[in-house]
Amino acid sequence: MDIKQIQELIKFVSRSGVNEVAIEQKDFKITIKTNQAPTVINTTVPAVAPQVLAGAPAAQPAAVTANAAPVAEAADDTSKYITVKSPMIGTFYRSASPDKPSFANVGDEISVGKVICIIEAMKLFNEIESEVSGRIVKVLVDNSSPVEYDQPLFLVEPM
Repeated sequence: MDIKQIQELIKFVSRSGVNEVAIEQKDFKITIKTNQAPTVINTTVPAVAPQVLAGAPAAQPAAVTANAAPVAEAADDTSKYITVKSPMIGTFYRSASPDKPSFANVGDEISVGKVICIIEAMKLFNEIESEVSGRIVKVLVDNSSPVEYDQPLFLVEPM
């Protein structure tokens, strides 16, 4: 693995929510661990690949057709909303602590300057204030999830 592949693997692990990944090759071994809560992912790998007999015709994969209309409609539905994006990399929190109410819920009206979430970066808890006024239509990130810079956090219907 070269450095670029390792960097891509680190980004993938941080976005996926996986707690630990270990890869071992003939002359290379890497283990990536995160401080997130463990996520269990079950994967099944067949021990032996199926073999095709010499005289048998090869199986053709089934054709998959996708209807693009629902995707276009979904894009049009969100076009009337303002997207509130993360101003930094860190961990997204909807409330100040687990026992406190969320800063902003779906249906809440927000105004410019109102705290809508917290993003923890390097052990600092940064209150994120709204830059728009409106009503929250959708929360796009789960609580305690890692977020990237400029990642959409909320959809807001302007008022």
